Amino acid sequence: MSKRLVHTPEGVRDIYGAEFCLKAACEKDIHEVLHAYGYQDIQTPTFEFFDVFSKEIGTTPSKELYKFFDKEGNTLVLRPDFTPSIARCAAKYYLDTDVPVRFCYKGNAFTNTSNLQGKLKEVTEMGAELIGDNSIAADAEMIAMCIKALLHAGLVNFQVSIGEVEYIKGLCTQAGLDEETEMELRDLISIKNFFGAQDLLERSGVNENCREALLHVSDLFGQSEILTEAKKYAYNAVSMEAIERLERLYDVLCAYGVEKYVSFDLGMVSKYNYYTGIIFKAYTYGVGDAIVKGGRYDRLLEKFGKEAPAIGFMIVIDSLTTALKASGKTEKEASVYTVLLYREEELKAAIEKANALRADGNYVSMIPYRQEQKDEILAFLRDSYQKPYVLGEE
Repeated sequence: MSKRLVHTPEGVRDIYGAEFCLKAACEKDIHEVLHAYGYQDIQTPTFEFFDVFSKEIGTTPSKELYKFFDKEGNTLVLRPDFTPSIARCAAKYYLDTDVPVRFCYKGNAFTNTSNLQGKLKEVTEMGAELIGDNSIAADAEMIAMCIKALLHAGLVNFQVSIGEVEYIKGLCTQAGLDEETEMELRDLISIKNFFGAQDLLERSGVNENCREALLHVSDLFGQSEILTEAKKYAYNAVSMEAIERLERLYDVLCAYGVEKYVSFDLGMVSKYNYYTGIIFKAYTYGVGDAIVKGGRYDRLLEKFGKEAPAIGFMIVIDSLTTALKASGKTEKEASVYTVLLYREEELKAAIEKANALRADGNYVSMIPYRQEQKDEILAFLRDSYQKPYVLGEE
């Protein structure tokens, strides 16, 4: 029993030492960027009523929620996703407000999935939501701010891939697909299962032109030039409008100077069904999944009684930390920790020196040592990325 108690359940882990320092530094850097763009902090509960994340809302499937009951018998869930919580909050406190409002947040999210594949069940997320603005400028601000936040955190090699939900929806409507078939097709497209998608469309009796357009969606990824190609298959007004919006968005992103980090993927889908337009994800080396997920959700707030467009994104801090470690950023913040080593008879001098170092902005801890311990202590400090300072040897 004692051995089992020191371990964590599957899908969660302890974070400490140099890794925690790096994580804290990432959070600080991202927070600075979000504040620089005028986003204000909001904190929502760790658990909410089940209905906030129900199937009707279009968020995480019920089987992947951590559910429990309060003493009144209400079904509660640990939040798997911040966006519905913030939509609920905005509808409650800004019901009659038509002026755009900007929120940013940080906290942990929980997903009870058995298909881990190395993924955590508890992750720290930071993100931003812009509510009350359906413009191209709002889309561009959100994506540009996301890119600036990743850069400020120290990530260099990454790409933000942008899609448009309405493009696929327009093609599906044109093909006469019912909702169930559309969802099945989107799942097949998301995993690039061309043959499965082809079989589904043939069984559904979709005509050749519509079938070709839907099957070609998976190939529509790359730089801005693919938007021109996508127009060739946009035989309906909804899909054409989606592409034109992406073209205008790209122009504004160029004005922000972030176009080198941007690409497009018209086959992009999300497990969150509340997205209604622009969606985007950021990818980098050393991480198997997207480190950023975001998009427009113009009808989500209606579920909570407020009609307002909105767009947002969240950064998975744990994944970003992994990416930074893979790129050699492990020691980013831990080096500010100094450990002052002193002999017992040097205690007063050590206190005086530690106070002076702290006054200069250093983080200083003190360790007394005997000569025979010195090498062991120094090795430990090197492994934990702490800077040793031996009194009398400066």
